[in-house]
Amino acid sequence: MMTETHQSSARRLRVAIVGGGVAGLTAAYDLTRAAHSHAFDVTILEGADYLGGLAAGFKGRPTWEWHLEHYYHHLFLSDRAMLALLDEIDFRSALKTYHPTTAIHTQGKNYPLDSVTRVLSFPLIPFWDRLRMGMVIGYLRYHPRKPWRAFDKQLADRWLRRWMGSRAYEAAWEFQLQGKFGDYYKEVNLAWFWARVYARTPKLAYFDGGFQAFVVHLGDVVRGQGATIRTKALVQAIRPVPGGGYTVEVAGQPAENYDVVLSTTSPTLMQRLAPDLPAAYLGQLAQLKSMGAVVLTVALDRKLTEDMYWISLPKREGIPFLALVEHTNMIDPRYYGGDHLLYLGDYLPPDHRYFSLSTEELLAEFAPHLRKFNPAFRPEWITGAWVHRARYAQPVPPVGYLDLIPDLRTPLPGLYFASMSQVYPWDRGTNYAVELGRKVAGLIIEDATAGRVPEATGAATQPTSAIPQG
Repeated sequence: MMTETHQSSARRLRVAIVGGGVAGLTAAYDLTRAAHSHAFDVTILEGADYLGGLAAGFKGRPTWEWHLEHYYHHLFLSDRAMLALLDEIDFRSALKTYHPTTAIHTQGKNYPLDSVTRVLSFPLIPFWDRLRMGMVIGYLRYHPRKPWRAFDKQLADRWLRRWMGSRAYEAAWEFQLQGKFGDYYKEVNLAWFWARVYARTPKLAYFDGGFQAFVVHLGDVVRGQGATIRTKALVQAIRPVPGGGYTVEVAGQPAENYDVVLSTTSPTLMQRLAPDLPAAYLGQLAQLKSMGAVVLTVALDRKLTEDMYWISLPKREGIPFLALVEHTNMIDPRYYGGDHLLYLGDYLPPDHRYFSLSTEELLAEFAPHLRKFNPAFRPEWITGAWVHRARYAQPVPPVGYLDLIPDLRTPLPGLYFASMSQVYPWDRGTNYAVELGRKVAGLIIEDATAGRVPEATGAATQPTSAIPQG
């Protein structure tokens, strides 16, 4: 029901947020706070039956105490936007710090490369090349200023090969670019690589209860501040109303009018939802490239590796996935009913055949390779498997990407677009989803305060009290 605040004489702007991921929830949190002069009635429309987007989790069995993310997740200690939000919503105590072992797998062995000492002792690269590689990483990480705008104009593959030397680059870095971006890897610019080196820390952080616990807590805070959250609300169209505002069409429900709409979908979906955007902006959305993700989660009755958390895998080794993440080498398996959990993940073009294979078919392709990490492995160790897929999971940043990024403010007043393609130069992740959500909320507040958001003149809005709560 509407509260007394909603019934105040001053008209409140009605805001629809398309997508209940971390960016959408964060934007809703800022818009519904009382720390600014304008008032908003915020409704989150999420097509799935759960919140969280790519950070959402699942419980594979009734014995699991914690949710496990569909796609492997953790935080870095440098993730300041997330840490600040956790302090505000009183959830910092749920975040615990870990220092797991990460490695690359090459020539049949695992080589940890998560410290300067380990990099300098990597036996597959001659010492002087290791030293040269270390100096390059040090230059990128500890540069006195952030030179990423200049790096936006340079190819990562060419620059790294030149300054690290071919032997070091090919042994430690080229395969990671290949695995992440596939056939696009030679197009990726140096700013993306710089951000990856600059921002990451060897110590990681993870929520008690998994990322789903954070999502649920943030959702509860947002509801408590007056927002309406609707799951199973699949948005099919966003159409401008003459005179101001937008009609939002949700599958199986009456159309509703809003003053402001924020879409946190993929660029491809945004083109379909809002075809009335000017051709130039639609063209910007159309030229953004991205990779999808397919992740097979496997439950074992024992450890696969002794202490490896993350193993990066060169495709030249003949292994059909990019990363093996043994989640329960960082998080105690007792939270998952004693299951030892592995992620076998890969970034792939959205039309790759893995997007159509069943769990059983993927397991049949992936499982035989687990013996390469433990010769004792037997298929009988496997007690469960689950597959998750996302066709939009990793933006591809080519040279000059800075000039290609669509503005968060679309050319249509009151319509905003915020996606992981716009967190550049940073890599996609929940920290940058928080940062993006806060940034776009700030723009909405700024525009509303300055009178740059025309109020919707259309009627036919569904009363808030009649809307089912997710």
